[in-house]
Amino acid sequence: MGSTTDGTARERLLEGIRTKAVVHGRVVLSSGKEADYYVDLRRVTLDGETAPLVGEVLLDLTADLGYDAVGGLTLGADPVGTAMLHAAAARGQRLDAFVVRKAEKAHGLQRRIEGPDVAGRRVLAVEDTSTTGGSVLTAVEALEEAGATVVGVAVVVERGARPAVEARGLEYRAAYELDELGLG
Repeated sequence: MGSTTDGTARERLLEGIRTKAVVHGRVVLSSGKEADYYVDLRRVTLDGETAPLVGEVLLDLTADLGYDAVGGLTLGADPVGTAMLHAAAARGQRLDAFVVRKAEKAHGLQRRIEGPDVAGRRVLAVEDTSTTGGSVLTAVEALEEAGATVVGVAVVVERGARPAVEARGLEYRAAYELDELGLG
């Protein structure tokens, strides 16, 4: 996957995260930890201006990993994976996306992973942001059970998951660290 980003997509996305996604105030994170701020990346990954930048930046960040499908645990990963799918298409490349359910469906085809089949494929697990790595590692487990080869994990903003993901033996990439957002 070649890079066509001129260097400004990363800067524009960083500015978008700073202005649209960083919310100051006491919050309890999904990990149960408390924080003095919240990085609400859905305000960026679902925004018509910044979502395409998410796709570009993460494609460039992971271009050397050699995967042909991308996704993760619903809901945080869904817009990230689809942004990457569309950015790849804009570059004339083929990239599939998938969604990992939190639990197996009890009706229909009863699939845990929706979208094109991942069995036998090299996939990248993504998440918008991760504090403990719990969500993305749940996705990794489901992907491996489905027969996929997980080539790594990529997040838009790293909040502390790196040690857990790397302890699992996975390549970990983050587009931004908290200090780049003025939160480190």
